[in-house]
Order: sequence, then structure tokens, then C-alpha cells
Amino acid sequence: MTPTLTALLCFGLSLGPRTHVQAGPLPKPTLWAEPGSVIIWGSPVTIWCRGNLEAQEYRLYKEGGTEPRDTQKPLEPKNKARFSIPYTTEHHAGRFHCYYYSPTGWSEPSDPLELVVTGAYNKPTLSALPSPVVASGGNVTLRCGSQRGYQHFVLIEEGEHRLPRTLDSQQLHSGQFQALFPVGPVTPSHRWTFRCYGYYSNTSQVWSHRSDPLEILASGVSRKPSLLTLQGPVVAPGENLTLQCRSDVDYDRFTLHKAGQRTFLQRPGQQSQAGLSQANFTLGPVRGSHGGQYRCYGAHNLSSEWSAPSDPLDILIAGQIRARPSLLVQLWPTVVSGEKVTLLCQSQEWMDTFLLTKEGAAHPPLHLRSKHEAPMYQAEFPMSPVTTAHAGTYRCYGSRSSNPHLLSPPSDPLELVVSASHPQDYTVENLIRMGVAGLVLVVLGILLFEARHSWRSFPRCSREVNNREDNGPFGVTKPQEQI
Repeated sequence: MTPTLTALLCFGLSLGPRTHVQAGPLPKPTLWAEPGSVIIWGSPVTIWCRGNLEAQEYRLYKEGGTEPRDTQKPLEPKNKARFSIPYTTEHHAGRFHCYYYSPTGWSEPSDPLELVVTGAYNKPTLSALPSPVVASGGNVTLRCGSQRGYQHFVLIEEGEHRLPRTLDSQQLHSGQFQALFPVGPVTPSHRWTFRCYGYYSNTSQVWSHRSDPLEILASGVSRKPSLLTLQGPVVAPGENLTLQCRSDVDYDRFTLHKAGQRTFLQRPGQQSQAGLSQANFTLGPVRGSHGGQYRCYGAHNLSSEWSAPSDPLDILIAGQIRARPSLLVQLWPTVVSGEKVTLLCQSQEWMDTFLLTKEGAAHPPLHLRSKHEAPMYQAEFPMSPVTTAHAGTYRCYGSRSSNPHLLSPPSDPLELVVSASHPQDYTVENLIRMGVAGLVLVVLGILLFEARHSWRSFPRCSREVNNREDNGPFGVTKPQEQI
């Protein structure tokens, strides 16, 4: 062997993994991470590199470095190696490759593995526009947003092996940053649960904490249930609130959703004595955060598709505004059926809307926009024509447009009394009878007056003489004359 050939062979054996001396390149290895490539800060992760059965050594490289991050001997049967990271930090985030060495030389590099570390910054919020309940086959927009100036947002679907979706952020006039992700078509064939992250351009593999999960429900066309409250739509703080979702369809489970929230409450369906399937959702003790609009849905156990939504139910929380309005009735609180009556709700402090409730009424409160007639804010609730059904106890509340489900304390109660008499009940015959009775009373009054006047004007001396003739002088009885 010539000196030149010997020198070349020695030089080839000393080259790094990117130089090959074999006649043809070895197959590239496979690189993956467990439990995944997106790791929460501080969690352990295991990186695996699989080569062939002739591999004698495995090396792990991180992009940007010239030295291997780790070198491992193969595990039996020598076709893979394990690289363990017991505590993940931002220094482990990046792109990795692995190689293996066999008697014929170094392999090609593996495809890159991008290791992402989450939990470095505050979590963003994830919401669905317009609602997380979507008609089966429909589309929905998911909004990932934050007050922090993240330049990019990432959307990940849980339970799926789909790649994360990344969008550049947009800054709103309010100063908030957001990205809008279209999702769909939504079907009930699998569970749709999402989370999102934010990150900065200079650290693309270091993400924020993950958002709270957002579940998307697919609703169908099966008959909608009904939603009602057992306490009434206006609730005082500290009380327990029970919402009941029920249907004449034999649903096995029900879910309750509040507009603007990401989560759902689910309860199994129960059969009532009336033959309805129903579920009770107890909320409380009630706080201001319970105010809002609710809907419920029903579903069968053998289906992941939910029913059409119930009609919306507004829950109003009293006592959240300091000012207390007053309620009064124009004219007087006792009225005759058929008359025009107006209830006036007013406040010296600013209110956008006034609400009128009737004790024991099943219908929702009446709403009217406030009118400012200095120095009062007020609304007039007309009742025309009034009937006996209007009788009852009324209260009014004030609210503001910034949060219309938060109300003032109630006004003092107003008792409205409605008489069953009606002006049309006074017929001609009744009027004649009343006129005759009145005339008789007038005549009797005149006669009594004349009689009294005549008695007072009778001569006093005549009365005294008569008395002496009867009783004698000084009141002594006069003896009878002898026959």
C-alpha cells in the first residue's frame, strides 16, 4: 500500500458525520420525541434515533452547534438509541438531527426534529366566533389573542396528529394582539378540542403557556329542548340558581353553555314524572359573573351530535349597580279595568335601560330605553287598557349598556290594584235608579230641615202655659174638678 493511499484512509476515518467514505450512503435514521415535540417547561423528554442493526454509535446534533449534544451506544438489538432530557428549559428548544455510525461509515442526517418548549410567557385566550356550538357541517373561526405583543400564534388540535397551524398576529385598536383561525367543516365524528400559544419571532421554538382548552360541539337538527329557571330571571347575589333543561325527546344527556364562555356543563338526563327528560344545572352562590345568556342542548349516548339549541335565557343579577330606582304609578295605584295606566321608573343616576318585573310572572322583564328629563333618568311603561290580569306587585331595575345583565337593586314594591268595575257597566237603567235614589235623599233632607226649623220657631210662652195647665204651678199636678 502506497503512503498516499494510507494517508487518505486515515483521513477518511477521522472525518465527522457529514463526510462519508462508503461506496454508497447509508439510509438516514428516524428521529422522534416522546411524549411529543412540544414539551412543557420543566418536563422530561426522550429523543429516539433509529438506524440499522449494524449501528455502533449514535450522535445527536442541534442546529447552530458544531459539537454533538449527546453520544449514545445503541440499545439492543442495536437499531436505536435513546437521548434523555430530564428537565426541559429554553436551552433545549431548537432543531435536532441524528446520525449513526456503522463499519461502513456515517449515515445521512435524519430529517429535522423541532423541539418546542412551552410555558415561558403568559397564556393567550382562545375563543370561538360566533359560538363554540356549530351546526354539523358548518365552519367556525377560532380567535387566539393576548395583551402581550406576540408576533405569532399557534393553534393545535388535541388528540390529532395534525401539524400545528401558525399565523402572524394582528394588532387591534384596543392594543390587543390576535390571530383568527378558520376551522371546519365541523362534524360529530370526532371530538374537536383546541389550544393555542403565542411566541416571538426571535425565539420561534420558545412558546407561551398553552391556552385553556376550547371544545367545539357539533349540533344537529333534532328537536330543541327548553331552558327555564326555577327562581325567575332576576337573581340576588348569594342565592343559588338552578337552570333546568328539559325536552319531550328522550335525550340521555344535556349540556349548558353561557354565551362568551369556552366551557360547557354536562349532566345526564333523568326522566320526570311528566315523562320528560331533563337535567338540572345548579349555579351558585350567585355572583355578578353568573349574569349572561344561556342555551342548552340535548344528545343521545350513541351519538356525538347535539340537538338544536334551546331558546336563549337571560339571567340578570341584581344589586350590581349602587343606585336604586323608584317606581310609581301615574294617577293612583287603584284603577278601574279598562283605564289607561302608566308605571314610571326613574333614577337620579345615569341608567341606559329600565326593566319592569311582576312578582310571580313567568314572562321575562319588560325592557325600555332610558330617557333623560333633567334631573331624572326615566322610562314609562304603559298598560292600556288595564285588566284584572295586570293586578299584582311590581318592581323596576336599572342597567347600563356596558354589561346589560348586571342590574341595580330593585325599587320598592308597588302594589297595583285593579277594580273589576268598568265605565260601560253604568247603563241607562242604572243611571236612572241612581238618580231617583239621589232625588229621594234630597227631598228627605229638605223635609227634615223644615221640621227642625218649625220646632225651633214655636212660641216659648205657649209651651210654658201648656206645661202649667198640665202640671199646675211649680210643676204640681192640678187636682181634678168634682162633679
